[in-house]
Amino acid sequence: MTELELKCRLDKWLWAARFFKTRSLATAAIETGKVHVDGDRIKPAKEVHIAQVIHIRNRDFEVEVSVLALANIRKGAVDATLLYGETAASITRRENAKVTGENDHALRDRGAGRPTKRQLRDIKKFTGDTFS
Repeated sequence: MTELELKCRLDKWLWAARFFKTRSLATAAIETGKVHVDGDRIKPAKEVHIAQVIHIRNRDFEVEVSVLALANIRKGAVDATLLYGETAASITRRENAKVTGENDHALRDRGAGRPTKRQLRDIKKFTGDTFS
């Protein structure tokens, strides 16, 4: 292990572990409180250490991982999965959310909800409504 691999910034690690597409997105998530290390809010430049628990909450997922290795360079997806291990509690939470459809609260069928502009024009034409 080189000296660079002994030290790693949190935003770089999240980017290298492929939780975020860019370091800017990782930094923004950390600054807005969507990433906690060992239960505490943290700054992007804080060093990550092996065996720390990182809780990541994003629009698409919520996961809790334990740091297994450090990396400052982004590599392939297979190598990225070797950097962390998901905790058992996180796996069960994710499975329960999948069964209950907890993350599907914002999804709706096409046509459900408010009518589109085109549908409003058709409704007005059908009802003969001339006022708005």
